[in-house]
This record gives sequence, C-alpha cells and structure tokens, in this order.
Amino acid sequence: MTHRIPRRARVLAAVVGGATLAVGMAAAPASAAAPAVSCTSAKAGLATKLKKDITAAIANRRGTIAVGLYDRSTKTTCTLRSTTHYDSASTVKVTVLATLLWDAKKHNRYLTTTEQTLAKAMITKSDNDATTKLWKQLGLTKIKGFLSAAGMTQTTPGANGYWGLTQIDVHDEQRLLALVTAKNTVLSDNARAYILKLMGQVVSSQRWGTPYGVPSGVSVHVKNGWLQRSTHGWRVHSLGTFKGGGHDYQMTVLTHDNSTMQYGINTIQAVAKVIHKDLAAS
Repeated sequence: MTHRIPRRARVLAAVVGGATLAVGMAAAPASAAAPAVSCTSAKAGLATKLKKDITAAIANRRGTIAVGLYDRSTKTTCTLRSTTHYDSASTVKVTVLATLLWDAKKHNRYLTTTEQTLAKAMITKSDNDATTKLWKQLGLTKIKGFLSAAGMTQTTPGANGYWGLTQIDVHDEQRLLALVTAKNTVLSDNARAYILKLMGQVVSSQRWGTPYGVPSGVSVHVKNGWLQRSTHGWRVHSLGTFKGGGHDYQMTVLTHDNSTMQYGINTIQAVAKVIHKDLAAS
C-alpha cells in the first residue's frame, strides 16, 4: 500500500493509510521528561510487572509512543500518553465501520450489498477508495454523532474529506475497542460481531503490530494504520483485541516521529510482545 505521491497531490496523502511522501525526517529523540507508564490490576503483582516490562520495551525507542491496555478478566489497565493526539491514518476505518453500523441501526436497516463490499475492502485490505466512499456517504454529521454516542469526545474527524488526518488518542481508541468487544447500547450485538469478523480477516501482510507474540489459541482482531508526512515522520499505529487463555483484552499502540514505517512497527511489537507474555503468565 506504499506508493509515490506527486508534489501537487501531497496534501491528499492525509487520507492514505499507507502513503509515502518523498521527505526525509530523522526520528525525534524521546524527551528526558517523558511521562511514565501507569498500570493497575486486580491481579496481585501484574500491574508492577506490566509497568516494568512496557517501560523496558520502549526505553531505547525513539519517537512518541502512546499505549493503552485493558484486560476485563483481571481488571488490568495500562496507559501511557493516553490523551496525546495523533493523525489516525487507517485506524479510523474501524470508526467509519462502527458509524455505518450505528447509523443503519438507527434507521432499522441492514447494510446494502455495496456497503458490505466497501466495508470488507476497507477493513481487511485497508482499501482507501472504499473508505473515502463510505466517509462521503456518511458525512461529518453522522460521524460526529457516532463519536458523541460512543463517548469518544477527544476524537476530531479530519476536515475536507481527509479522514486520515482524524485526530485520535489512546483513550478514545480503547473506548471504541471496548464497545466492539462487550455488550452496550451504542452498537448492536450483530454490529459488534460484524466488526470483529472483518478485523479477524485482515490480510496477512497487515497483521503486524499488536498481535505480535500473541499466545496460540487466542483469537486476534486487528486494524493498523501507517502514514508518512513532512512533520513527525511516520505515524504507525495498531489496534487489537484478543480473547482466550483466560483473558479478554484490547490494546492500542499509537506512534509518530518514526524514521521509517518498519521502525514504528518494531516499536509496537516490542510493547505487544511483553503485554501478551505477562498476561499469559498471570
């Protein structure tokens, strides 16, 4: 999904999850006064272990990293920079699908065949054209309506059709994943199942990030985003939900100021690996 963008069209790269701009930017060094990882858990010793291991995983990583974890089974929460905003890139596609289903429920209708085709391409292949069509069909009023209903008050949709510049943070993405994975009044059970089904069918080349190191027998649902711009280098993000092995958890890792896409992926996977390991051992 990486391709060249001509100079006159560079602004359009904002909507492309995997766009490459012809710019070179070194990753910014982490601030000496960077915020600390915070964890709580009902399971004795787990919060301390997770805080230590997540902190170690990102200790030598450049860039700006935000982390969210919630495990229903052990009432475990970890956060880092939960309210720092990032350009969404393609992670916003989960919000687009959720909005589509929420709006269809309000009008007591099923998705059309065309909508189903677009939704599948948008999530499983991160198809940008499909996303643009659904974004335009919904419009900002409906998208903002869903965000309000979902309590995603810190998320700002990208203006002028540039959905890839939607401003997101860990807090709201974790809230979205919580709605997708547990019964609630915003998304119907059928809608939640549909979102999870598509996130479980993401093509293999895009299943990097939060699923890294997941134990065998644990179900995986993922949606990633990646975008390079002239400021903050590469944005590389990963949303994942996981169930099995006595755990039911969701994870969000957002990053920017990455020198390359792969550098961002490696950072996310370093975090994911220790989270999966610590939960599996608890």
